[in-house]
Amino acid sequence: MPPRSTSPEHAFTGFVSVRGAREHNLQNVDVDIPRDALVVFTGVSGSGKSSLAFSTVYAEAQRRYFESVAPYARRLIDQVGVPDVDAIEGLPPAVALQQQRGSPSARSSVGSVTTLSSSIRMLYSRAGSYPDGQPMLYAEDFSPNTPQGACPECHGLGRVYEVTEASMVPDPSLTIRERAVAAWPLAWGGQNQRDILVTLGYDIDKPWRDLPQEQRDWILFTEETPTVPVYAGLTPEQTRTALKRKLEPSYQGTFSGAKRYVLHTFMHSQSAQMRKRVSQYMRPSACPLCAGKRLKREALTVTFAGLDIAELSQLPLQDLAVVLRTVANPDYLTNAEQSGATLSHQQTREARQQRAAKGEPAHSGGPDVRHTPNLSLEKRLAAQRIAAELLERINTLIDLGLGYLALERSTPTLSSGELQRLRLATQLNSQLFGVIYVLDEPSAGLHPADSEALYAALQRLKSSGNSVFVVEHDLDTMRRADWLIDVGPAAGEHGGRILYSGPPAGLAEIEQSCTRAYLFAEARPQHQQSRAAQGWLALEGVTRNNLQDLSAQFPLGCFTAVTGISGSGKSSLVSQALLELVSAHLGQPEQAAEPDEQSLEDEPEQASSGRIAAGLEAIKRLVKVDQKPIGRTPRSNLATYTGLFDHVRKLFAATEQAKAQGFDAGRFSFNVAKGRCETCEGEGFVSVELLFMPSVYAPCPTCHGARYNPATLAVTWQDMSIADVLGMTVEQALQVFAEQPPVRRSLQVLADIGLGYLRLGQPATELSGGEAQRIKLATELQRSARGATLYVLDEPTNGLHPQDVDRLLLQLNRLVDGGHTVVVVEHDMRVVAQSDWVIDIGPGAGTAGGQVVASGVPAEVARCKHSRTAPFLQSVLRSITQ
Repeated sequence: MPPRSTSPEHAFTGFVSVRGAREHNLQNVDVDIPRDALVVFTGVSGSGKSSLAFSTVYAEAQRRYFESVAPYARRLIDQVGVPDVDAIEGLPPAVALQQQRGSPSARSSVGSVTTLSSSIRMLYSRAGSYPDGQPMLYAEDFSPNTPQGACPECHGLGRVYEVTEASMVPDPSLTIRERAVAAWPLAWGGQNQRDILVTLGYDIDKPWRDLPQEQRDWILFTEETPTVPVYAGLTPEQTRTALKRKLEPSYQGTFSGAKRYVLHTFMHSQSAQMRKRVSQYMRPSACPLCAGKRLKREALTVTFAGLDIAELSQLPLQDLAVVLRTVANPDYLTNAEQSGATLSHQQTREARQQRAAKGEPAHSGGPDVRHTPNLSLEKRLAAQRIAAELLERINTLIDLGLGYLALERSTPTLSSGELQRLRLATQLNSQLFGVIYVLDEPSAGLHPADSEALYAALQRLKSSGNSVFVVEHDLDTMRRADWLIDVGPAAGEHGGRILYSGPPAGLAEIEQSCTRAYLFAEARPQHQQSRAAQGWLALEGVTRNNLQDLSAQFPLGCFTAVTGISGSGKSSLVSQALLELVSAHLGQPEQAAEPDEQSLEDEPEQASSGRIAAGLEAIKRLVKVDQKPIGRTPRSNLATYTGLFDHVRKLFAATEQAKAQGFDAGRFSFNVAKGRCETCEGEGFVSVELLFMPSVYAPCPTCHGARYNPATLAVTWQDMSIADVLGMTVEQALQVFAEQPPVRRSLQVLADIGLGYLRLGQPATELSGGEAQRIKLATELQRSARGATLYVLDEPTNGLHPQDVDRLLLQLNRLVDGGHTVVVVEHDMRVVAQSDWVIDIGPGAGTAGGQVVASGVPAEVARCKHSRTAPFLQSVLRSITQ
């Protein structure tokens, strides 16, 4: 390890000394990390930064803390395991702020993640305006997630679900034989129901709409489940004959009405794919009892500032702060008494309804605290105290650029960057002292205009007596760090070493560092002439989230970057509206590597309204490349997802050994019983349950992690078993399969895009979002062109080192040079500066955004005075031309 910088050590209160760290690809690392400092861990993607910061330092801090917890309680807490390290000294308690989502649930919201909702409920309970004669409610009565507060009709969901004839039979001109009842299964299960109906005497060859309503209702909605003989393969006439003669049936079949099948499958199926399929036949609508507000009537009659708690929770945080600012003001106690606020609850409601009838805002430009009438001194004191505490915490969120969010916004609709900043805000208000905060790329998904607030937040944590360790690719954050630890020099087995540890300026002397050239502006973006549009894809009347009747034009045959501050409406335009409208016109179903878990609690997806006015004829195919996992289990990996493993298995099946034993390509799949190890069922490891301690995953005692049985492993190709191939990195495999074009093509693209360090058999669960996205892109790049394609990427540079960003840009430009169109949502100004066309959305976030502020080549957008993006883009363009 290079010597530490000559900066005086007395500037720090001490160091965390790490000795012999070997987690993941770390190569017996020794490093001293200063406490009470902003320390940034840098290095290319896959170099070992997170392995050092999270898997070693944070994991050891958590392990030591849990040793003080009662053994019984440890079982209830997720533990990260014991890191592979010789010793760590001087380690305080640590808190990790990662970008992981946890379990997605529509009941999880901005208010619950930040715990602000608890204080809001207390505000309504203690300081709300109650109707005459109504007893005081407890805070729990204002929560839709408790039995006391939830609406009895929708159980706190805000929605009721209907399964109707129209939803289950989308085309009544079809016959039952032609699958008119679309809600039934597509395969044998559906055929079974149709055969049962033949036995029961129904005409399955008459158009659905011509059947008597009584018959249609029974088929769809009956709760009866008759069991009858089924004569598979016979015509209706032959079936009637067989019944008369009492011939032996094929089997006894049990009927299930279509609605019963849909609800039972949704509630009880273990298959996410099945639940996702049947959910399309369930029609959500607002609960008629609570009007979608999720609460019981008694809670909704209590108001504060003229609003019930559901209405207040729908306000953007910046608007909510305006309400609370008035109440938190010390003059509130006097003003509230002198205001003579005597409007009754009913009068307030009527006034709001009258404004709504005239098309005016329901709360006339903002809630009015004077509409909280006749509060006692005790209630006003409570309101002031709670409002002051709420305001302090909400201001922190606003400072972090999250003022456009509302308390009721569900967390599944938030980006990982937004979630991490919510957690950061919570920690800023916790006032902990002497803690190490470990953050995972807090600048991800953040516009440069919001970065100043993030840096101020990190400094606040540090000035409170804490240490802040940040894994980061953002160059500005690196420059502002007290200490840099550069890990590398490359990724995977070529990384895992400490190249530099010291103040940022000292990195300039480290020639091995890939970060150095970017940090000190040696590697500048390439200036290139913008490509001319080959036509325009024009969207008109787009309405989605904060977009209202928006029109936008995307140049065809070009690389377009869509910019704007966080929450401005970029993703609503590109990743939702553009994708949905083009998909609908192409008749292309939404792509999904694996279906998401479906729940009745999930928010129904909002459809985008709008139309494509021009340019669709030039697009033959649509490809969405997002950062969702390529699989949710260790069985899904790089080799299987890209398809290269199919070619590898065929090579093994073609060997003389395999032919002699009758082995086909399926024999070499670890998902097939005939070839895999039976002990671990092809997983390669077994879970060892330890009482009071986290489960330990150990290599399978039979196959020792190889995944296959001995007979399969005995077959070799070029002296390698199939398990040896899965253990190779992409770079190693590229040399081994140099003479195998189908395999080499896949491997070459993966190497070109910067993923040469990944193992072919690396489980999908170990891959980052950025790695998953690049694997998807590589899978597309290896395919032969099939007509002009529109590629849509949402923040593809998230989690990427600037060197990896350059590699990514090279591949995206390859697509454009091949006649395709690429549209990216992006915050990295180096990428934006090198695009052909920029569409800037804004000017602000939430209701203050949703408009096209500027559109043109990068130089034109950089001159726009109303754009929040322009100054940052101008700075990068200036560095290119210098």
